[in-house]
Amino acid sequence: MPVTDKDILFEDNHLIAINKRAGDIVQVDETKDEPLDEMVKKYIAVKYNKPGSAFLGVVHRLDRPVSGVILFAKTSKALERMNAVFKNREVKKTYWAIVRNKPAVPSATLVHWLVKNPKTNVVTPHLKEVEGSQRAELSYRLLGELGGYYLIEVDPLTGRSHQIRVQLSTMGCPIVGDNKYGYPRGSRKGSICLHARRLQFLHPVKKEPVNIFAKLPVDGFWERFEGF
Repeated sequence: MPVTDKDILFEDNHLIAINKRAGDIVQVDETKDEPLDEMVKKYIAVKYNKPGSAFLGVVHRLDRPVSGVILFAKTSKALERMNAVFKNREVKKTYWAIVRNKPAVPSATLVHWLVKNPKTNVVTPHLKEVEGSQRAELSYRLLGELGGYYLIEVDPLTGRSHQIRVQLSTMGCPIVGDNKYGYPRGSRKGSICLHARRLQFLHPVKKEPVNIFAKLPVDGFWERFEGF
């Protein structure tokens, strides 16, 4: 589906943020499906009547089955500065995840060392550093329960591939629909119940606080948790 005004969470001359739909890929991959960055370029070209291809830089990524806030840069200067913001961890990312198993403790910090297999695209966690591993850290807190499902808020302190998915699974709480990391069945829609809820940072040009918030998907399930 094309990007429309209702998908836009934030936009100025430098940045544009989208409420990504689960199932959309951020950049082109081996599937050759149309990626989100190309859809956003088309949106900008039509909205501002720009001939040719508009500049759009990918600042960060979300896994294909994940929904929520994703940020792009509309200028090369903004891209360079936002890359530095993410590299220096000067951005706060908040995710919501739905799990079936109640966490053993309502809040904690998890630290693992992750190794990704590029052939299978599967990440393996370790409790101590091993060859080729990257340190991954996140904090979480239990927000509540609804109908036998538990809503968890997650603040990743590092940005490793599949980090939230594998770390929650490792503590016995695989994300609903994520059969790659331990949930017993996948979603027919190819989605998992992980949503990038909020992105907070200092604007790279205006030097003003930016707080981008993404509503939950409306799919007959997720929206039940909007009031938490």
